[in-house]
Amino acid sequence: MASLWLRDLIQYRGLLLMIFVLGIGGSFQYGFHISVLNSPSLFIKEFINDTWIHHYSKPMGEDSLRILWSFIVSSYCIGGMLGSLWSGYFTSKYGKKRCLIYSDLIPIAAALLVGCSRTSKSFEMILIGRFLYGINAGFGLNIHSQYAGEIAHKKLRGFTNTSISIFVTIGKLMGQILGLSEILGTKSKWPLLLGLNGMCALVQMVALPFFPESPYLLIERNDKDGCMKALKQLWGDRDHERELEDMMKEQTARKSDQSLTVKGLLEDRSLRWQIYMLIALTIALQLCGVNAIYFYAAVVFEAAKFDFSQIPYLTIGIGVCESSSVILCSLLVDRFGRRVLLLGGYIAIVLSLSLLIVTLSLQDTYMWLPYCSVMLIFLYVLSFGTGPGATTMTIIVEIFPQEARAAAFVIVGIINWIGLFVIGMVFPLVEATLGPFCFLVFITITAACAVFLYIYLPETKGKSALEIKEDINKDNLRKKNHLEIPKHLSNISVLSTKL
Repeated sequence: MASLWLRDLIQYRGLLLMIFVLGIGGSFQYGFHISVLNSPSLFIKEFINDTWIHHYSKPMGEDSLRILWSFIVSSYCIGGMLGSLWSGYFTSKYGKKRCLIYSDLIPIAAALLVGCSRTSKSFEMILIGRFLYGINAGFGLNIHSQYAGEIAHKKLRGFTNTSISIFVTIGKLMGQILGLSEILGTKSKWPLLLGLNGMCALVQMVALPFFPESPYLLIERNDKDGCMKALKQLWGDRDHERELEDMMKEQTARKSDQSLTVKGLLEDRSLRWQIYMLIALTIALQLCGVNAIYFYAAVVFEAAKFDFSQIPYLTIGIGVCESSSVILCSLLVDRFGRRVLLLGGYIAIVLSLSLLIVTLSLQDTYMWLPYCSVMLIFLYVLSFGTGPGATTMTIIVEIFPQEARAAAFVIVGIINWIGLFVIGMVFPLVEATLGPFCFLVFITITAACAVFLYIYLPETKGKSALEIKEDINKDNLRKKNHLEIPKHLSNISVLSTKL
């Protein structure tokens, strides 16, 4: 087993290196900026108030500071939405590799703005920097997801696609660790903390030109020799004629040489069920309660009598658990399949959230219940990481043919960024009203999406895009026909008499 793993590591070293380069400038940046503002927020607010006093000789009002801080936080989501919307057009026109290289200039510019904001006494530079980081995250997450799906060998497709989620969770974890007061979460070092993404973008911008363009794009350009050269660089120097033949078949089956637009995807009836599954998968990912768990973690740790100074490290423990579970899933997904891990994760999430409602509601009654809540939080994070947290993007990449992926990920991006924005704005109000019973909302949404996907989502492990599309259409046609009234019954007329 060890020798087989080592052989694969050597053979696919080009693919593994490219996965790292894509991740560091792609989904890592998205995850990093979700968590990085939490620790230095008090210092940044203090800086905003001091800057206001410097400019206007009076302190900023609490309401004004709260509104401005909301703008700084939400500008990341607004930028992400715009980046997602633009990604489909630019990748279709210029290719994924070129788009990623040029988009790396955006976080470098943002890092310079944020890094110089304290020296320049300008909080506006933070606002603009966060907005630019959002645009890059919208670009990077979408393009990284598509690119990873197109460079993956069928044998390692699950691992390659789950690397998207691995870099998201590692980004969140690095934001938490580097934000500690012992590292960069201090009054003097927070500009450096917010500017670190510029270095990650620079690494990708320098390294990516040494890797090939997507093999599928080379097939579109009828560059068969270039495609074979790319496959050998990524998958090792051996015969790849069979894989090339599968790509050619998929290319031949395309209805058009052009990639589908979002409008074209929505109008394509042959991909209707894939769109329904995409919506269910993305909504479940955003509204399964993972952000709420991080919000409640501090409350639960405090109720369990942990010292206040220990809580940031326990929160990092949650991040470590999430990252570890996603990495574990990446090693299991090509063996057990996507469907089993996804649906099993949903079931475990519903159970752990249900029990968490009970323990949080009764934690003042029994002194040992807060410790149960702590265990349930870690159980939830483990279930999320080995289930939807790792497999969602993998499935979305696999259920869409290559010409539809750019448009599909625009839709994913829209739902994802709207969900992130809405949770950030609405969840505190819902939690203040319902308390721990706010988890009922997440339980209902997760259970509904799980039932839908259990009925309609086929297993995608080891199948080509054409085979997956045929399976989806065949299965759903059979289920539709099963629900229809048989023809011999539909012709029977019902007679009635007037009483």
